[in-house]
Amino acid sequence: MADWHFFHGNGKQLKGVEEKFKKLEPPPWRRFSKIEDIPSDERSEVRWNQLMKLAEENDRNRRRGENFRISDNAIDIINAVNAAIYLRRPLLVTGKPGSGKTSLAYAIAHELNLGPVLSWAITARSTLQEGLYRYDALARLQDVQQNEKQDIGKYITLGALGTAFLPSVLPRVLLIDEIDKSDINLPNDLLNIFEEGEFPIQELVRRAKSGENNNSADNGEFIVETQDRDIDVEIKQGRVRCYSFPIIVMTSNGERDFPPAFKRRCIRVKMPNPQESALKAIVKAHFQDEKKLFQDAEAKINQLIKEFLSDKDKNTERATDQLLNTIYLLTRDVCPESEADQKSVKEILLKSLTSND
Repeated sequence: MADWHFFHGNGKQLKGVEEKFKKLEPPPWRRFSKIEDIPSDERSEVRWNQLMKLAEENDRNRRRGENFRISDNAIDIINAVNAAIYLRRPLLVTGKPGSGKTSLAYAIAHELNLGPVLSWAITARSTLQEGLYRYDALARLQDVQQNEKQDIGKYITLGALGTAFLPSVLPRVLLIDEIDKSDINLPNDLLNIFEEGEFPIQELVRRAKSGENNNSADNGEFIVETQDRDIDVEIKQGRVRCYSFPIIVMTSNGERDFPPAFKRRCIRVKMPNPQESALKAIVKAHFQDEKKLFQDAEAKINQLIKEFLSDKDKNTERATDQLLNTIYLLTRDVCPESEADQKSVKEILLKSLTSND
């Protein structure tokens, strides 16, 4: 039997993933558009090559994906990601702060070579409209007043959510970060686009229906900006409809519950706290350019990992990046020398996230 995995969680880019995606048939109830609906430049891989270049240029996000490691007890995470890919469903990932929820999205994009992650950070003021697109009516009014006639598409920029649903052969990775911070209505507002795989840009729909053509809007075709830097796309008849459903990672710290209608449309999984073996792998991945560090300070690093985990039975919440910060400071050539100073630094950097001090 062929390996069903797309995602393995080991930070390695596997060959043949692109062809595997192209052969993957969606469930009958999760088909959205036809291959012919993808713009010709996308089918000829022009835009995808631009995305690969953007991903390569963003060294910080690339490293986030490379350095992510799955714990030995996190088989549910790997299976949930792969199930979401096969079923074309969004992932709802819960877990404590620092458990790797956000980094999971970057790991998927890196391992499957799917270009830069589209990120939408949620606040209490976030709306569906913000995620889909922004129409700069004021700029258009100013240009009209100055007798500068421009294509209406110039004033529209797709948000992270809107960009993720552009038709493409391969899926994009979309991170909707901390969705539990949203207004109570946003999860339900997302349901329609998750189910239908499309949305209208009303300003373009009206223009297409009116039959008005200007500089680049010929036969209802408009050029708009996207969330991807310096990459514009063609929108037909003012509607965006996906071909490959995006790989959507929604993170939650568990600060609120979600409506049943929303939860049943998601693949839900909880990120476990990394154990000692996983923490060692994470540390090595983040300090992979400093191999001498493990020769000179391996015993000290192992001791810091044990101290990091020592209070886990006392409901002490700590994030993995606190451990990384501590190791970085206490293994440098220039670091606190006295035991008292080192102890103080550890207490400061490893303070529980539930502490009010």
